[in-house]
Amino acid sequence: MTLVTKDIIPITDAEPRLPATEDRWWQAIAERDAAFDGQFVFSVRTTGVYCRPSCPARHAKPENISFHLTCEAAEAAGFRACRRCYPNAASLAQKHAATIAKACRSIEDAEELPLLDELAQEAGMSPFHFHRLFKAATGVTPKAYGIAKRAERVRSGLADSRSSVTSAIYDAGFNSSSRFYEKSHAVLGMTPTDYRKGGENVVIRFAVGECSLGSILVAQSEKGICAILLGDDPDLLVRDLQDRFPRARLIGGDEVFDRLVAEVVGFVEHPSIGLNLPLDVRGTAFQQRVWQALRAIPAGKTVSYAEIADRIGSPKAVRAVAGACAANHIAVAIPCHRVVRHDGALSGYRWGVERKHALLVKEAKG
Repeated sequence: MTLVTKDIIPITDAEPRLPATEDRWWQAIAERDAAFDGQFVFSVRTTGVYCRPSCPARHAKPENISFHLTCEAAEAAGFRACRRCYPNAASLAQKHAATIAKACRSIEDAEELPLLDELAQEAGMSPFHFHRLFKAATGVTPKAYGIAKRAERVRSGLADSRSSVTSAIYDAGFNSSSRFYEKSHAVLGMTPTDYRKGGENVVIRFAVGECSLGSILVAQSEKGICAILLGDDPDLLVRDLQDRFPRARLIGGDEVFDRLVAEVVGFVEHPSIGLNLPLDVRGTAFQQRVWQALRAIPAGKTVSYAEIADRIGSPKAVRAVAGACAANHIAVAIPCHRVVRHDGALSGYRWGVERKHALLVKEAKG
């Protein structure tokens, strides 16, 4: 039966008043939306039970339904818990969330990265099922999560001048300094020693130009373009670059580099020409998966954050996708401006929603 709002039964005076979200709650019951489990329960006068929104039982008539903010409030009103959905027990989703949270703590606290089989056994699941749930909840695999956390510990250790570089590497859980050095550019963007020195031995060439979107800073390391920043104040853009590499050798662009900036500006003004420049992309494994998916979006097209999450195999990691978009330092070339809300509306953009709109308009014109 279709549920309608006009038949809502007022709750008793003994219960706290409900916020003005009843229309959405009726919809949640009609759709059996598990996302609302734990936010409220509803009771059925004719059966004397109360249920969670996702209860699979047949829908009752609207005139027999009342809302309650808590299980305690429903029981105080004389209703008992449903034996199909067990509203006073943790939902399966809540149990899974707690299990994954516990696994994350185990990974973070372990001296060495735990094996998948060990984590799955501790969770009481098969390795396949645990791996799938972990990736859906966090956006990355257990191994990638562990590597990222160890990388964070390395950064923290390197920031502490009292410990040696080698100690920072081993204290973070890496059992071989040589193997870490092989991956140090992917993890830190430079060697551990250079990272500790604030990028002291890193050479970055940069120049600031002007385009229809305002000022644009383009920076390049020996690996490729490491930053494309947009803004209104050229000095603030340079300061942003300096903050990222406080001790790097920042070298102003020469005539050759100015031509590279002109190429980037040309791409901003005419997106259809493309941009074939090597990029120095630095981020976590999850961020890099998101950024790779962004680069696959054709000019003139937009996708939602949820679609990107689906494309990288992490459909529940929508917020993490949004976070990866916000962390992008390479505007236009990694086109986070092509990601919009599920309803097509423009959401936040690191360099301003107005610029996001302007970029999309340019691309729509071809």
